[in-house]
Amino acid sequence: MTTEGTLPRDLDGRPKAQSLADRVYHALHARIANGEFPHDQRLPSEHELAEQFDVSRPIVRGALERLRSEGLIYSRQGAGSFVRHKAEPRALGFAPVGNIADIQRCYEFRLTIEPDAAFHAAQRRSDAFLAKIAGILDMLGSATREQRHREDADFAFHYAVAEGANNHYYASSMLALRDHIAVGMKLHGLSLLGPTPGLQRVFAEHSAIFEAIRDRRPEEARDRMRRHLEGSRDRLFEGRLLDLSMD
Repeated sequence: MTTEGTLPRDLDGRPKAQSLADRVYHALHARIANGEFPHDQRLPSEHELAEQFDVSRPIVRGALERLRSEGLIYSRQGAGSFVRHKAEPRALGFAPVGNIADIQRCYEFRLTIEPDAAFHAAQRRSDAFLAKIAGILDMLGSATREQRHREDADFAFHYAVAEGANNHYYASSMLALRDHIAVGMKLHGLSLLGPTPGLQRVFAEHSAIFEAIRDRRPEEARDRMRRHLEGSRDRLFEGRLLDLSMD
């Protein structure tokens, strides 16, 4: 049975359809704005999106109609919906990582948003979200057993938590930071390889975050996400952070 978290509800107790359509709209808008769905790419079908967001097809249809009315997507008869090219810049973006100090700054920023995203995800998580993040955790587990670090699955886990918060600002920020986060994750992954059980420890940290979210323990989810990010940063920098004071 679908769990809709703390979404507004009608008098009969059901989640308001408009709130669900807004959630789908904002999630798709963020992905289009940040290039996850590039120009002329076909969007997933209504059926696929309904399963992905754990909503009905009419809800998805309403979100797509809103995107269509704003000129973000267009339809091809019998082929589905496609992303329309727009000349405007991305809704949110950051300059490329230039040095190791930028990686530290990225961690600082992530620490201001991801712990709270985990907090809200624990309050609002749905069955579809839990299934999605459990699948990502399985990928991380398989890579850990093979003594590999998968940056793609690592980012997918953190992005899924941001999506699970049901607040498009978190998800948009994570997408805008994707390339910056990838640099830190790549270097962090390299630091985990070797005789020490680094990969296993990091997998345990991800698992602990998932368990706190699954069991609706928001404060614990926030704390575990914070400790995980701080641990990743400290492992990468070997406990010696840079002095970022302005001269």
